[in-house]
Amino acid sequence: MIRQSSTLTTFVVTLSCPNRPGIVAAISQRLYELGANITEAQQFDDTGSTQFFMRIVFDVAKEALSETQLKTEFSRLAENFSMDWQISDISKRQKVLLFVSRFDHCLVDLLYRWRIGELQIDPVGIISNHARETYADLDFHGVPFHHLPITKDTKAEQEQRIWTVFQESGAELAVLARYMQVLSNEMATRLSGRCINIHHSFLPGFKGARPYHQAFSRGVKLIGATAHYVTSDLDEGPIIEQDVERISHADDPEDLIRKGRDIERRVLARAVRYHIERRAILNGNKTIVFTP
Repeated sequence: MIRQSSTLTTFVVTLSCPNRPGIVAAISQRLYELGANITEAQQFDDTGSTQFFMRIVFDVAKEALSETQLKTEFSRLAENFSMDWQISDISKRQKVLLFVSRFDHCLVDLLYRWRIGELQIDPVGIISNHARETYADLDFHGVPFHHLPITKDTKAEQEQRIWTVFQESGAELAVLARYMQVLSNEMATRLSGRCINIHHSFLPGFKGARPYHQAFSRGVKLIGATAHYVTSDLDEGPIIEQDVERISHADDPEDLIRKGRDIERRVLARAVRYHIERRAILNGNKTIVFTP
C-alpha cells in the first residue's frame, strides 16, 4: 500500500511505447525538471513485441503542480516517444461496481478488505442476478444493491440497465466476484480493460459446469484460480493473477471446493489491487504486472 503525505501528492504514471534508447533518461529528466521525486520505478522490455513498459511512482509538493498541469507537461514528452500512458493521483480511490451470483465468498472478502482499508476502493454498487434475500446474513455497509435477474429473453435489457448503473455510479472498474453470467460481446467491449473476472480454475482447463468434480475425476494434484480481464472470448482474456494449491488423493470434491474458495478469494483480491495501483498494463492478449 502506498502511504500518503500531508505535504506531498503522490502520482503514478504507467506507459508503453516502442522501445528505443533514451526513454528512461528522458522521463527521469522531465520529472526532475517538474520538481518530482521518484520513489518507485519498474520497467520491462518485451523483446517479442519490441514494446517498452514502465511504472513510476513519484511525489510532488502539494499545490506546486496540479494533475492537469502535470498531464499537459508529460504529454509533450509522451508524444515524442509515441507513448500510450496515463497519470493518476494515487490518493484518489477508484469507484468499483461489484457483481455476484449465489456464491458470495469473493464479494464478502472484497468488502472486508475495503472496510479495513486494505483495498483502496470505493464500492459504488453491488449487482446480482439473485434477490437481496439470498444475502440476508450479509452487511453491505450501505453499498447500493441492484437485483437484476437475467434470462435469455431479458439479457439485452438487463445489460443496458447494468451499463446505466455503471455510468451513473461513476464506476471505473467492474469486478465479477463469481458472477455466473456471461457478458455479451457488446458489454465486454464497453468494459474493455475495466472488468476483472475470477475463474474457478487454473486456466486453461476444466471449463464449464462442476469444475472441481472434473478435476477430482482426473486425479489432479493441483487446483487453482485465475483472475483476468474480460473480453468477448469467454475466459480467455489477459491474465492478471493466478495461484494454485496442492491436493492429494485423500481430498474429495468438497475439499477441493473448500480449498478452491480460498484460492479464488486471494487471487481476485490481488488482481483488483494490481489494477487500482496501476500495476497491470495490457500487452495484447497478455498483461505486464509490476508486482510489489
